[in-house]
Amino acid sequence: MSADKSTSWSYAEDLPAEDEVMLRARERSFELGVTPIGRGVGAVLTVLAASSKAQTAVEIGTGAGVSGVCLLRGLGPQSVLTTIDVDVEHLKAAREAFSEAGSPANRTRTISGRAGDVLPRLTDAAYDLVFIDADKPGLPGYVEQAIRLLKSRGLLIVNDALDKDRVANPANRDATTVVLRQVGKTIRDDDRLSSTMLPTGDGLLVAVKK
Repeated sequence: MSADKSTSWSYAEDLPAEDEVMLRARERSFELGVTPIGRGVGAVLTVLAASSKAQTAVEIGTGAGVSGVCLLRGLGPQSVLTTIDVDVEHLKAAREAFSEAGSPANRTRTISGRAGDVLPRLTDAAYDLVFIDADKPGLPGYVEQAIRLLKSRGLLIVNDALDKDRVANPANRDATTVVLRQVGKTIRDDDRLSSTMLPTGDGLLVAVKK
């Protein structure tokens, strides 16, 4: 990345403004040892959720609720976000963030458990949007489940898809990088999807189910 592009990237990442609700959610993230999405990714999630007009969404990897708040702010007033995390303390913090953001309790469904166990129990073709920000070894399975869950024209979003710029370097054979590189190629080559890679944050892989 040239110096100018690096400066522009940093500018774009820092441009979105955040309120006290988001700042408190970030504080809880750090207290729990969770790395939250950046401001740039959060803004993109809100825009994508709003433009998709999604009524039903699934989040795999709740964290402390930063990304969930961003999604809820883009989703319509009657929409429902189902969010999954294995850590009950993460879900507790997320519920606090959702409440502070003014989201009614009936707009969110928090599920404690391993995504690999929970996702197969969700209904086929019942969701408009799936956001994945979870353990990288599980990504191939999560992506396949997400495709099953999505309605036609549904939106799939995978966070951290560039793995700190390592995915683009074929010489890097770190296990996580290999998984993310393969997931990117799998989504690109899947005839059920139309996809693109956004350089926002650490990479957002975005796909629409045909």
